[in-house]
Amino acid sequence: MGQIPEFVVAFLELLSFLFITVVGLGVLWFAFTYVRDKTQTESTLRRNYPVIARFRYLFEHLGEFFRQYFFALDREEMPFNRAERSWVYRAAKNVDSTVAFGSSRDLRPAGTVYFVNCPFPTLEKDAEEPSKVQIGPYCKYPYETDSTFNISGMSYGAISIPAVLALSKGAKKAGMWMNTGEGGLSPYHLEGGADIVFQIGTAKFGVRKPEGGFDEAKLKAVAEHEQVKMFELKLSQGAKPGKGGILPGAKVNEEIANIRGINVGEDAISPNRHPEIDSVDDLLDMLHYVRETTGKPVGFKAVVGAYGFFETMCKLINERGIESAPDFITIDSADGGTGAAPMSLIDNMGMPIRESLPLVVDILKKYGLRERIKVCASGKMINPSEVAWAYCAGADFVNSARGFMFALGCIQALQCNKNTCPTGITTHNEKLQYGLDPASKSERVASYAKNMKKEVGILAHSCGVPEPRQLKRYHARVVLDNGRSVSMDELYPEPETQKAAE
Repeated sequence: MGQIPEFVVAFLELLSFLFITVVGLGVLWFAFTYVRDKTQTESTLRRNYPVIARFRYLFEHLGEFFRQYFFALDREEMPFNRAERSWVYRAAKNVDSTVAFGSSRDLRPAGTVYFVNCPFPTLEKDAEEPSKVQIGPYCKYPYETDSTFNISGMSYGAISIPAVLALSKGAKKAGMWMNTGEGGLSPYHLEGGADIVFQIGTAKFGVRKPEGGFDEAKLKAVAEHEQVKMFELKLSQGAKPGKGGILPGAKVNEEIANIRGINVGEDAISPNRHPEIDSVDDLLDMLHYVRETTGKPVGFKAVVGAYGFFETMCKLINERGIESAPDFITIDSADGGTGAAPMSLIDNMGMPIRESLPLVVDILKKYGLRERIKVCASGKMINPSEVAWAYCAGADFVNSARGFMFALGCIQALQCNKNTCPTGITTHNEKLQYGLDPASKSERVASYAKNMKKEVGILAHSCGVPEPRQLKRYHARVVLDNGRSVSMDELYPEPETQKAAE
């Protein structure tokens, strides 16, 4: 046999050295970990089962991802299952969204909604574009739009620069509005050219004095931007009704600090409510102040809980005069949201949109204010069925945040409350942001919105109406506990209307 070449011998010696080194390091790690686990007092499992118990925590962490990709069925996951996410991904990529061999959706559980098709559906030639809606008839600069699906509030700071740019540019392409979230107006919101709703959170970020409260000059400066069409006073949001937002100081760089009006590296903490608002009178006064200062429509966003508040507000509006009413109300659902929040609030606080939206619409009708006050619905509405349901329930507009996060490429990694989002959407880590290209993602944002409009229109046409805003409650049925369904107009009958203020 020939002699083994020297380079092969050297390579084998290197492999042997590496193997012995790795084994040695492994033995050292095992010994160190064994002693550490056996002597610590924080974990009972690690103290009783040193080293081995650590794999439990590893598998518990990995299980979340294995369930998502290997074990969970298409309609099992929460907060959004694979079937729901897949539709958004296909719509955003503008690929075929048809399916074969029947639905995988179970129509039997109580609360399931389905729509009633008309024996004579609307022909394509008779279909209409969504009707235009005017918001703020008593403002100096009313806002009119035909958009049926819009981008809900996501703050710059909570989401990244590339994400804001992609949303802004996509909103412009799709002809919809974009809500800034409570983090203030950034140049990235403006860059895309979309219509903008400026959200005023409880800390007044972007329009605040250093000590808190409104800075009127800043408020007017924001209103001078032609793209800013409306102002939204945030009372509460679905992720955390009754608690303000927190942006950790580590995320507050110089630009974010300047936009929000706080110090660099300082935690951006919002109070759990507007300190100036102690009553319905105070709320209407603040809405009036913002409307008079900016000349533009102003409304408020809230998760519905103690709904008697809406009754009190409507009575007071009719006493003050109809011009004192909010120009719009955004009803957010209690089942979560994009914001990181305590589980106790996400899981337990407030009403889901399925109950709160028709309730608020009926209260407005009861007091003759439904035409005066426009209603936006928000919360887990990422597929055409949810959006169509909202129009049946009485909404004028539907807003979504998480739907557009999926359109940007969100994989539901559930790391929004950390700086480790793998898709670059909710992180300021530039390495992770690298994969999020605003130009291509803006196309996906626009495609998602356009396909949503198209498929909600298909549902409307199947119900026999020419466009979504003509959907009524009798077009939807809800499954009851006994397995039978009932028309939604029977569950929520028309209220007796009182005369509105002249």
